[in-house]
Amino acid sequence: MEKMKKQESVSLEFESYSHNEQFARVVAAVFAARLDPTVEEVEDIKTAVSEAVTNAIIHGYEEGPGIVHMKLTIREREFEAEVRDEGVGIADVKKAMEPLYTSKPSRERSGMGFSFMEAFMDQVTVDSKPGRGTVVRMTKRLEAGKGR
Repeated sequence: MEKMKKQESVSLEFESYSHNEQFARVVAAVFAARLDPTVEEVEDIKTAVSEAVTNAIIHGYEEGPGIVHMKLTIREREFEAEVRDEGVGIADVKKAMEPLYTSKPSRERSGMGFSFMEAFMDQVTVDSKPGRGTVVRMTKRLEAGKGR
């Protein structure tokens, strides 16, 4: 019989204003701290969460404010972040995930959001439907107790 993994989650919702991106970063860092991560691991998580939340705010709710949903989960030594919006969605997820692709060149967007998420996390999945929103799920396996 396989031993069940210990799991703990926290969920929150916040309005799609840019100043809430920093709030999301801090919440993710504090929640991940339960796993005693290294400074580098915390920075990776903060960067990836920041990129996902920024995408939801800028791209998901380009037509007006909405709610960003964030769920953070830890299972043993694995951190998972799910960022969801109910905004405009992405017509071509594969294209959107290409490095340097941006749907907002006039806003001086770098088009590196998904690339940063993939670089800093072990796994990134994106599910989206035009007119129905986007869900970004990211996981990172943390080293065993290396944070101290």
